[in-house]
Amino acid sequence: MQLSSIPIKIIIVLILSYNINTLLVFAAEKRETTPPIFEDITSSSGINFVHFNGMTGEYYFPEMTGSGGALFDYDNDGDLDLYLVQGNLLGKKDSIKQAMFPIQGTPRDRLFRNNLISGSKQQSSVSFTDITEQSGLNIQDYGMGVATGDYNNDGWIDLLITNYGKNRLLKNNGDGTFTDESLVLEKNDNRWSTSATFFDFDKDGYLDIYIANYVEYDVNNKKDCYARSSRQDYCGPAAFIPQVDTLYHNQGNGTFKDVTQSLLRDYKAGPGLGVVTADFNGDGWIDIYVANDGAANQLWLNRKGKFFEDDALFSGTSVNSDGKAEASMGIDAADFDNDGDTDLFMTHLMGETNTLYRNDGSGIFEDITQDAGLGLSSLPYTAFGTAWLDFDNDAFLDLIILNGAVATLEHQLKAGENYPLKQPNQIFKNIDGKRFQEIDDNRVLALKQQNVSRGAAFGDIDNDGDMDFVIFNNNGPVKILLNNVGQKNSWIGFRLTDKLLKRDSHGAQVELKFKNKNSMWRRVRTDGSYCSANDPRVLIGLHKARDIESIYIHWPDGSTQEVKQFSYNNYQTIQKLK
Repeated sequence: MQLSSIPIKIIIVLILSYNINTLLVFAAEKRETTPPIFEDITSSSGINFVHFNGMTGEYYFPEMTGSGGALFDYDNDGDLDLYLVQGNLLGKKDSIKQAMFPIQGTPRDRLFRNNLISGSKQQSSVSFTDITEQSGLNIQDYGMGVATGDYNNDGWIDLLITNYGKNRLLKNNGDGTFTDESLVLEKNDNRWSTSATFFDFDKDGYLDIYIANYVEYDVNNKKDCYARSSRQDYCGPAAFIPQVDTLYHNQGNGTFKDVTQSLLRDYKAGPGLGVVTADFNGDGWIDIYVANDGAANQLWLNRKGKFFEDDALFSGTSVNSDGKAEASMGIDAADFDNDGDTDLFMTHLMGETNTLYRNDGSGIFEDITQDAGLGLSSLPYTAFGTAWLDFDNDAFLDLIILNGAVATLEHQLKAGENYPLKQPNQIFKNIDGKRFQEIDDNRVLALKQQNVSRGAAFGDIDNDGDMDFVIFNNNGPVKILLNNVGQKNSWIGFRLTDKLLKRDSHGAQVELKFKNKNSMWRRVRTDGSYCSANDPRVLIGLHKARDIESIYIHWPDGSTQEVKQFSYNNYQTIQKLK
């Protein structure tokens, strides 16, 4: 048949169909060739850690709450090393073989050295070496979380390990080994501790400690709880008495004093799971925000280092916009809308929404979860670890949320799943500081793997100028996700240290001033997420812009220092000189 004999309408339809099909094929090919945002490098990195919760079918409450870990530079070589918190058996059983998911060898915490920097050279790929034996660490507790900070100002980052049981303070000796100094923690009794943080609340130069404690739970006097189907299941916090948190004051001589009752005015215990520190009301003093599971949250405003007052109810951060306390687990604090103040994000239970609190600049917050597009998307999941991070360095902080159920998911149980709590994780892109849009395609397959995720630690593992992270899965393998896209945009990074104190300046803030637009503020911290500790460096995405007019460092003591020389797409160490 000749083309001239075909009606013109049919020809037009054929042409349109061809073009549409061509576009669809092109789009499909583009999706297939688009690199993933995050790449799972766990197997190639040398990490072979699997978390062990010791479950034996008794439904001990702590089994499904852990755990976390830390990214920190233990050997001061310029790259991030990895500390992994391990579980153990609970109750009277003493054989690993009796666990439903036994493991090889003795379960214990592990320390991995990052091999990225060797001497003066940087390797082309990330790999880790297990140096637990060489470090002198042999921690076989029932671990929950970890906090990092140089508590004795000797220039080496130390570790606080929180446990179901006594906590451990591990002093970094500076020679690759650690010494257990737990006895210096006053009243370090058998509580159930979760998240913790190092911060200097009274500006005396020494890092103090806040530890969130959960509930009073005794595996030897177990309470049985049941699902709606009448089948036995894990209990929730409402079945137990909440434990008192712990605020430790660093005495400056290597010891810590418990000042909880004397400094936290009208303190009432809550089932604490998350903690983050920041100056929420802009008065120059570091405050404390505590996420309580199923109870009112607490915002402890620092009154010039002399005492703290709980301002959560007045500030709007005690409960959600419906006036309800939620099952708060994970938490992060940052300036997501680039207006110069610190906002809050909380993760919650399936059936509840995660919560975004926007700061008005004075420490008064508004729940804008629904308007920001973060409500409905969180209803099907129970979330723990979380962080605001700018994955594409476009100058706006995006959201990572780690999910895993706490009560049996019936459809997984019926399908034969041995640990039916698995859920996919989530990532939300920040759209101009106004709303968030979930990314749910082939670019995030590594993040979407279904596990029972709990803690997560965030940092630039390969020093390439974008944010990577480590996921700590309960009763499952640790996962290391490397960022593939952030380095396409401009960035600037800082490590802020105090020359006199010889350590990272927790609570210091970087202010970037630009031509014809708002300043950007980011702070030094290692806390947030859930039971985990993060990179203390400040990494700021700049999109395509290189129009920084000036940079100021606002140190915790109230002084301000201008950075007169800086370079883009590099980390620079800034020391407080006076």
